[in-house]
Amino acid sequence: MGLMKKYLAVLGRLYKISLAELEAVFGSVKEISPCLAEFQARSETPQIQRFGGSLKFAEKLEETPLEFLKNLPEGKITLGVSDYSRGASARRALSEALKLKKILARQGRSVRVIPNKEAILSTATSHHNQIAEKKNHVELIKVGKEFYRVIGVQNISEYAKRDQARPARDARVGMLPPKLAQILLNLNGELSAGARILDPFCGTGVVLQEAMLSGYRILGSDLSEKMVEYSKRNLDWLVSREGFLGAIDGRLTKEEKSSIIERYNDACFVAGDAREVDWRGVLDEGKIDAVAAEVFLGSPMSKSPAEIKLREEKENCRAIILGFLKNLSGQVEAGTPVTLAIPAWLRGTGEYSRLNILDEIEKLGYNLVKFKSASQRDLLYFREGQIVAREIISLRKK
Repeated sequence: MGLMKKYLAVLGRLYKISLAELEAVFGSVKEISPCLAEFQARSETPQIQRFGGSLKFAEKLEETPLEFLKNLPEGKITLGVSDYSRGASARRALSEALKLKKILARQGRSVRVIPNKEAILSTATSHHNQIAEKKNHVELIKVGKEFYRVIGVQNISEYAKRDQARPARDARVGMLPPKLAQILLNLNGELSAGARILDPFCGTGVVLQEAMLSGYRILGSDLSEKMVEYSKRNLDWLVSREGFLGAIDGRLTKEEKSSIIERYNDACFVAGDAREVDWRGVLDEGKIDAVAAEVFLGSPMSKSPAEIKLREEKENCRAIILGFLKNLSGQVEAGTPVTLAIPAWLRGTGEYSRLNILDEIEKLGYNLVKFKSASQRDLLYFREGQIVAREIISLRKK
């Protein structure tokens, strides 16, 4: 077993969900602020591109920032500083970077400083400056007297491509963000490589796409044959020369590319009602290791529904979700993780009305996973003003 190392995560807007995601995979997580959290991982560097809720990962410097920069390979250094200290400002952060540049210049090192518009560099700024992608492109994070070096930045360009360039899209069934799909997968905990992931409401295949890219085998089903075909078309695009793998081919090893293609060839699909499908009959061998899905969210809405309409929507969604979980219960082993995004509806008060079906779910043979870093009330994923939000529930088969 490798030694545990401490890392810093810069968290997204819905930071409590981000904390739960880190806790599910790495265990204990320490919230430093609504922006920052500390976690531990084995000596292998954690890969931020698998974590939808974190914007950046950083590692604590064991030496001073100047010593670290002096030991970088020869050539020009690109340097940015993000300051999360109390009383931090864009001016102070930029001053820290310029001070280091001045000292290094006296020693013959060329440094380009990334200008600060705010005390912290945005994810877009760090990404476009190729922070951590090139050895001499460095972002330092300052928290009080401690410094960290950024080791990974969320690749917003790749997320956009995986989200917007897929050939088969349907706005009427909703657009599941790839980041949320990753969060659903990670809330199942640390799974073994090649684990079989079931998405019984696969839609256009976003969860399946992210599962495949994260090293898992996939099994998808949907009530609509059209949606099953959409999932297949999108995965065809994902692994094609014109699709996503073609776009990132230069940074994949031959083994990584072969592994993704192998999982693609092993993908299984079936059209059918999630309350009735026999998923075990689809698999030639093996079992379902975990479930991750955005379930049926009800009718598309552009405004908050009237009370009678809301009751109808809730009853319909409740019947589908509980019927699915009842069907699933006899097809998975005890301990199997199941993470779902279920609907919640915006009311005139600005609060979201939830399904409140956790007691009914428990009676079907599942335990709710409780996180130390976030309560169930915190696990609500939404954009500002969004009518239908997603409440995330993480379960384990009893």
